[in-house]
Amino acid sequence: MQVEIWSDVVCPWCYLGKRRFENALASFAHRDDVDVVYRSFELDPSAAPGVTTPTVDLLASKYGMSVQQAHDAQQQMERRAEQDGLTFHMDGLRSGNTRDAHRLLQLAKVGGRQPELAERLHKAYFTDQISIFDHTSLADLAAEVGLDRDEVARVLSTDDYDDEVQADEDTARSLGATGVPFFVIDRHYGISGAQPAETIKEILDRAWADSQTQAS
Repeated sequence: MQVEIWSDVVCPWCYLGKRRFENALASFAHRDDVDVVYRSFELDPSAAPGVTTPTVDLLASKYGMSVQQAHDAQQQMERRAEQDGLTFHMDGLRSGNTRDAHRLLQLAKVGGRQPELAERLHKAYFTDQISIFDHTSLADLAAEVGLDRDEVARVLSTDDYDDEVQADEDTARSLGATGVPFFVIDRHYGISGAQPAETIKEILDRAWADSQTQAS
């Protein structure tokens, strides 16, 4: 059974949804038969490369709230993440173009290190407040999870895997995704948003049962 996860590395709900999915998968009887693939989805593909903006300002502008209200929303997200065993440090967070991070996730998929890099990028951004926007930092993070640093640097200096990122985003739109996280099981079941682990587990069970019925 294949589970595809569309997400962005600067999306707090994506990190929360990822952890909830992992908790659901841990209790799924057939977890060893599940192939998880991370798909690219940029929340703001128009963001200028090399430029970062305080996330609190972006939230305030996007949702028509005051900066204080946006700050309060970030604190609420920190508390929500803590309930799922995650540590978010939202104060001072900055957002920017994530295309390079997604290109490295495509490279990591080829190298069999995609889950590790997805986790490291999320943790770097939300917990450690390490930049995931500049090439040096991205190369360091990718090397931490076992990717060849020279190969990573080469990819970042080119447009390699750009087409793969775009293909993922085109597929998401064709499947009706308007936001992330977005989970797709065997291209048959869809889960939108960071649903509770119990809900995800129920859908995994249902999808598995259906697959066995079809197989027989």
